[in-house]
Amino acid sequence: MVYIIYGYARVSTTAQKEDRQVDELLSYGVPERDIYTDKQSGKDFNRPKYMTMYRRLKKDDILVIKSIDRLGRNYGEILSEWRKITKVKGADVVVLDMPLLDTTRSKDLPGTFIADLVLQLLSFVAENERANILRRQAEGIAAAKRRGVRFGRPKFVPTPEYIECYRLWKDKKISAREGAERCGMPLWAFYKYGDRTE
Repeated sequence: MVYIIYGYARVSTTAQKEDRQVDELLSYGVPERDIYTDKQSGKDFNRPKYMTMYRRLKKDDILVIKSIDRLGRNYGEILSEWRKITKVKGADVVVLDMPLLDTTRSKDLPGTFIADLVLQLLSFVAENERANILRRQAEGIAAAKRRGVRFGRPKFVPTPEYIECYRLWKDKKISAREGAERCGMPLWAFYKYGDRTE
């Protein structure tokens, strides 16, 4: 039987590194060329590398992931995607940090039942954690606003020096670059805020 072992790794932002996940996939035996990584939120499955990998999956192939939350964060979508991979495609899934979620080991009815049950529980936990993170974030922002913390860029207040430099530039007595340097600000800001002073 010829099959391919694929690996999938995901981090939520470009600042995060997927190296640890990739190392574990390689240790399992996933060829480097067959590891797909996305730097994108797990809120849905519209991720370019995941979609490419999914299209290549075929019957008896194996998809290896580090943990269930690397697959996604939405409870309903994780369950739906799991069924598409295992039932529609006929491929297997191995979740490295949860041996019960390894469809290559037990194809009988009790094994399938246990895997489905554990998957539903873990998917619920993953989505619940995401909801808790969003709730805590919203509570933190609300508390900060009550304390008077302002979010976003501070409002620009032109200094007398800025007003003078801007007028000199408008009168063509200095260059915009010179005016920006005198005021210690970027050139784009020198242009942008000038109209507000007139």
